[in-house]
Amino acid sequence: QVQLLESGGGLVQAGESPRLSCAASGISFRFKFMGWYRQTPGKQRELVAGIDRGGDTNYADSVTGRFTISRDNAKNTVTLQMNSLKPEDTAVYYCTAKIFSAILWGQGTQVTVSS
Repeated sequence: QVQLLESGGGLVQAGESPRLSCAASGISFRFKFMGWYRQTPGKQRELVAGIDRGGDTNYADSVTGRFTISRDNAKNTVTLQMNSLKPEDTAVYYCTAKIFSAILWGQGTQVTVSS
């Protein structure tokens, strides 16, 4: 049973810098791609940051310079360091990973940024 388990998030104040982590359980394979999406009610899910096996990263314009994604290929974990959080960063954050032809999703973790 392969699962992506997110941790972190919660209620934080603007300007704080929490970290989200995602760990894969039930598999030792190195994922081709891992990333973080976020979604708010009534809006489409947005790719926040992604990282491939070789370490190449991509970021949404709204988080570039503030967020940093990293991964541990040996452990199949991915981390999103979220610096200088803003209220508009409030969303449910989902960890995602690609292995073979399958796309895996975590259950999501709520990040709420207060003013």
